Amino acid sequence: MPALSVDVAPHPLLRAAWFVTTFPTPLGELATPPDVLALLDANAAAPLARDERVRADVRDMLRIGGYRPTGRGKPASEYLVRAASEGALGSINAAVDTCNAVSLHSGFPISVVDLDRAWPPFRIDVAPEDSRYVFNASGQEIDLAGLVCLFDAEGPCANAVRDAQRTKTYAGSTRTLSVIWGCAGHEARLDDTVRWYRALLEGAGATVAD
Repeated sequence: MPALSVDVAPHPLLRAAWFVTTFPTPLGELATPPDVLALLDANAAAPLARDERVRADVRDMLRIGGYRPTGRGKPASEYLVRAASEGALGSINAAVDTCNAVSLHSGFPISVVDLDRAWPPFRIDVAPEDSRYVFNASGQEIDLAGLVCLFDAEGPCANAVRDAQRTKTYAGSTRTLSVIWGCAGHEARLDDTVRWYRALLEGAGATVAD
C-alpha cells in the first residue's frame, strides 16, 4: 500500500499522527472484537489512563487559532468520557469503536475518515473565518473558524471536535484515515497511543500502513 501524504502547517502545540487502515471486509460485515467493546467502559483496564494534564493541554492546543474548546465545542475525547461514564457509549462499527476506545483512555481526540469519501491532497491547518461543515445526518453545522482541521481536496473534513458527515464511515467503508490529535509535552504518550491503536485494529484483521 503506498504511503499517504498529509502536509501539516506549522503549529506550536499540535503533535499529530496518522495512518491508513484497510479492513478485510466492509465495516457493515465486520464485527467489533469483544476486547474493543469492553474498552468502551470508562473503568475498563487499558494500557493508558486518562490524565487531567492531557485534557488541559489538548484544549490549549485547540485555542492557538482562536477557537474556544468549551461547551458543545469541547474536544471529542471529553465527550467520550461523559458518554462512557453514563453508559451511553454504544457500538457503531469496528473502525469507530476502536477509535472511541483509544480516544477515551488516551485522552487524545481521534478522527476517522473514509478514504473513499475524501480526496487528496490532504493537509492539516487552522480553518479560516466563515468555515463550516455539516457534522451529522440531521444537517447540524459546526463553526470551524480558528480550529485546526484536516482538509481534503474539497475543504475541511475532520478535526478534534466533530468530523464532517460527508467523510464519515458507513456500512460499506473498507479504508480509513485515522488522525490522532496529540499535543506538545505528550509525545511519548502519543507514540504509545498509536502503537496500541494499531495493535487493536490489526487484532480485528485489518492492515495498517503509515
